[in-house]
Amino acid sequence: MYIFTMSPEDQQAAFLKRIAPKHGITQILDILPDVSVFMKDRRGRFMFLNLRGCEYCGVRRMIEAIGKSDRDFFPKAKADRYVADDRRVMGDGVPVLNRVEPEPGRTGSPRLVVTSKMPLRDAAGRVIGLIGLSREVTGTASTPPGVGPVARAVEFFYARLGERISVRQVARHVGLSVNQLERLFRRTVGQPPRRCLLSIRIEQASRLLGESCASMAEVAQACGFYDQAHFSRAFSAEIGCSPLAYRRRYQAM
Repeated sequence: MYIFTMSPEDQQAAFLKRIAPKHGITQILDILPDVSVFMKDRRGRFMFLNLRGCEYCGVRRMIEAIGKSDRDFFPKAKADRYVADDRRVMGDGVPVLNRVEPEPGRTGSPRLVVTSKMPLRDAAGRVIGLIGLSREVTGTASTPPGVGPVARAVEFFYARLGERISVRQVARHVGLSVNQLERLFRRTVGQPPRRCLLSIRIEQASRLLGESCASMAEVAQACGFYDQAHFSRAFSAEIGCSPLAYRRRYQAM
């Protein structure tokens, strides 16, 4: 008598096929505290969002986000970073693991998330999209090493955004040397602290241009640029258009 048994892989596949699409795994993802889970197709369109992911995108139900991209929900500078990041993950097939970045849905917030993204493949091994999760930095034991000083540095950036800020000041504030801070930011954030600060300045400037009547000079001063000319050059290099063109485009939407 022969007894045929399924391999562990086949057992798992058979079990997962039996789960109804709207139950089981997707439901449990909705109750994860402070965790956004998302899936996108190869074109960067959302195919799945859990409850926290919906909150970040500003929608009540996942179906409202399906088929849409980051550019439908986030400021251009932030959306462009997400899109470029996703293309690298899907193009190279190399995951992003435990990278620190500003919280997606709260422009102007010093809160951070730890984000990981991995390519999704079909049965033939072709990349068809990606899956990712972003977990809020809470200072718990589960937070990756080094995130605490980065979080304090980002809080410092936001608290003094209208001021001239040196890397030496920030390093002193978080209790590290300049070299230690530089290495820590490159490892956890993927960019040096000065570049991170510029991204925050540009993001805040984008918000003020779209949501306020502040003059260009006032926006430049509020976001810590040396003068209006410096602001215009930095903004144009980052966003691809002048601050005035950005405001006109935003107000025309």
